[in-house]
Amino acid sequence: MSPEKAALRRAVEQGEHEGGSVEFKERLTKDLHLADGRRESLVAQLRHRILSGDGEATYVVGITDAGGITGIPPEEFSESMDVLSLLVDEAGAHIEDVETWGEDETGEPDQIVGLASIREGPVMNSNDEHIVVGTAGHVDHGKSTLVGSLVTGQPDDGEGGTRSFLDVQPHEVERGLSADLSYGVYGFDDDGALRMDNPHRKGDRARIVEEADRLVSFVDTVGHEPWLRTTIRGLVGQKLDYGLLTVAADDGPTETAREHLGILLATELPTVVAITKSDLVSEATLEQVNRDVESLLRDVGKTPLQVKRHGVQTAIDEIDETVVPIVTTSAVTQEGLAVLDEFFEHLPKTGADQDDEQFQMYVDRTYNVTGVGPVASGTIKSGTVEAGDELLLGPMANGQFRSVEVRSIEMHYHRVDEASAGRIVGIALKNVAEADIERGMALVPKDADPKPVREFEADVMVLNHPTRIDEGYEPVVHLETVSEAAVITPTDGQLLPGDSGTATIRFKFSPYLVEEGQQFIFREGHSKGVGSVRSLDLGK
Repeated sequence: MSPEKAALRRAVEQGEHEGGSVEFKERLTKDLHLADGRRESLVAQLRHRILSGDGEATYVVGITDAGGITGIPPEEFSESMDVLSLLVDEAGAHIEDVETWGEDETGEPDQIVGLASIREGPVMNSNDEHIVVGTAGHVDHGKSTLVGSLVTGQPDDGEGGTRSFLDVQPHEVERGLSADLSYGVYGFDDDGALRMDNPHRKGDRARIVEEADRLVSFVDTVGHEPWLRTTIRGLVGQKLDYGLLTVAADDGPTETAREHLGILLATELPTVVAITKSDLVSEATLEQVNRDVESLLRDVGKTPLQVKRHGVQTAIDEIDETVVPIVTTSAVTQEGLAVLDEFFEHLPKTGADQDDEQFQMYVDRTYNVTGVGPVASGTIKSGTVEAGDELLLGPMANGQFRSVEVRSIEMHYHRVDEASAGRIVGIALKNVAEADIERGMALVPKDADPKPVREFEADVMVLNHPTRIDEGYEPVVHLETVSEAAVITPTDGQLLPGDSGTATIRFKFSPYLVEEGQQFIFREGHSKGVGSVRSLDLGK
């Protein structure tokens, strides 16, 4: 048995016996195991296993009572996990983790064996505060290193060592229902910051999510100029509360930093600028970089606020779409990290409370998990979603929306029964194949009656363009998680750099769910602009 199967080996060796916390189930079916009488008996058995394990139990599915590892087909394993989830909920517990094994020579699931780790008590309260921070900055300006030090509390070694904590490993997706859109998470309770010992361990991230009274997620973006499109998707496609822009003290504001700042501020996202690598430069150089950042902010009509001069509380009180706090930091000496901790512990969640609105989530990523099926991940824009909900997914290529069902929900490797607006989640779906789920699609309630939109009218502002924008201009439009080529037709025939006006925007290839008031960015080469959906033309 391979090292990856150590947990399964321990469960098999421990065995199923009276007074133990391990239970073997070959399979669980809705017709048989949820029938009257049998259901109550299984819930009582589950409570007994949890009590015997001091609040924890292990259920192995796809194994006989005698410990024979037979495995079951994927569809039977999925049904078994659905049944187990219902039993666990009735027992007043939650499934903390599921590991699966069983692939044939092609790498596809064949006969699956799964191990579910169950813990006493309900899943985390999904109503506690949770802010989402979008990070931006030029490559090698210390963005990932800074966040790595924040979420672990560990100083960097001067070689970007804490950055490695934030690398997303392929096996993390393969081992379980990963919803890790964000690349870092930490939190706070009454005693202060809660940090991860090792972000590579999904259980470590789940612990933070479960224990924190206030959660802070960081959404990664890409620092290289050629991948600015990916950065735009990260900043526009998520329900962000704040932006964090890094500027290295040994390099100063670069053109890429200016681009990222323009995107953050054009979308009216309250932003903090962190000047990183302060340990590498003299005091005089550091002061000059601060002045350069202040000048950059004033050039775009924003008011810089030096936290060192005015204090953290003043910065917390003043930060908005126009006031931008500046913090000097070093991941090596940990200068400024306590200031950022105080910031993230006390910054209010931005925007109106959207928990009571209709559920909506735009898909950012998709993947397939053995024994679970296709997963759509993204940030919940509004409302609440629960396991078992019937939703609509789309629009598909033909403009239609498909009926799907929520199999399960996970957030930072922590399985939850429900999740609300602002949460970064992975939602496992029934009745659809992964190949049919695409970035830019939306999930909405089954009774929402969504309409596919191919063309709409917008208010636009040209931030940068070498000449003028005429009829037929074809940039890429970034709206929510949509990244699609579109044709822009200015109402007055043309738009010059710095102009504001109205235009008709038509997606070239596919319709999407578009709503009035949504903000977007359009970009083509070094040309870029921002806009807001003014009205919809549903007839085209």
